[in-house]
Amino acid sequence: MDNNQKVEKLLLMGRENAGKTSMHSVIFANYPARETMGIGYTVGIDKQIIRFMGSLTLNLWDCAGQGKLMKSYFNQQKDIIFKDVQVLIYVFDIGSEDNFKEEDMNAYKSCMEKLAELSQGAKVFILLHKIDLINPINQQEVFEKKKNQIQNYFVDNRVSIQGFFASSIWNETLYKAWSVIVQSLVPDLQQINNELKQFCHFNEIDEIVLFEKSTFLVIAFYNKNKECIIKYERVSNIIKKFKLSCNSTGAKIQKIFLSSQFSCSIQEFNKNCYIMTIYKDPQVNQATLDFNMKQSRNVLQQSIKNIF
Repeated sequence: MDNNQKVEKLLLMGRENAGKTSMHSVIFANYPARETMGIGYTVGIDKQIIRFMGSLTLNLWDCAGQGKLMKSYFNQQKDIIFKDVQVLIYVFDIGSEDNFKEEDMNAYKSCMEKLAELSQGAKVFILLHKIDLINPINQQEVFEKKKNQIQNYFVDNRVSIQGFFASSIWNETLYKAWSVIVQSLVPDLQQINNELKQFCHFNEIDEIVLFEKSTFLVIAFYNKNKECIIKYERVSNIIKKFKLSCNSTGAKIQKIFLSSQFSCSIQEFNKNCYIMTIYKDPQVNQATLDFNMKQSRNVLQQSIKNIF
């Protein structure tokens, strides 16, 4: 591995059947959601090296959730598993019970205690997964109830919980959660956002979004208005599915343009990214915008290269 590669250790943990392997298979291995049904149980620790945005490397440890294995993580293997962790993603199955079982909460508590001991300052993201199993009318209520149960069960100021997310492999919620997770690993993310902001104002467009090319996770964005015209995670989900269907025929996405009440363009930006521009103003000329994109691409690319 290149000595300049920045390696970030991500720990993916949770009880068995929580859906950990399925979610990262959809995001990073390009599995369609329906095909994850054939994935077997994880036994032990599945370690994967994932190249992301060129020079950022994710060292993803998918830890099996069977009871005996988890006990060994917290005892015999704790110095190996919980040392040098940058991000912990802890996954709960939100659709299985009215309340989490005591053994689920004890496993979570043990995990947080070992993380606080061996990787103080690591970022924690908690995914309440399989939200699709909950009646849509009750989803927010169930999410808040279980979030409160987790928050009240364990408190330690050495553990930095960055956020709670409801997620499902069957819709865009998974992309929203994982986009926030990878954004937390982008060095000097604000610098990229500032470059996007300048481009947005210069071209008098409303929104601009940078997607990682393989996963189509949102890396950075700028929005001139308070509310987005399009939910970016929904775009991630739709384009990822479209991209997979194109791959099956040997086709490749170079550019997508849509126009109705607003105009939206998605195009290849460089070997690591796609870029999306959105605008409502009919006076904006897409050909001019494309020309300016080409002219400013070197500046944006250099900023991204310097950061990663």
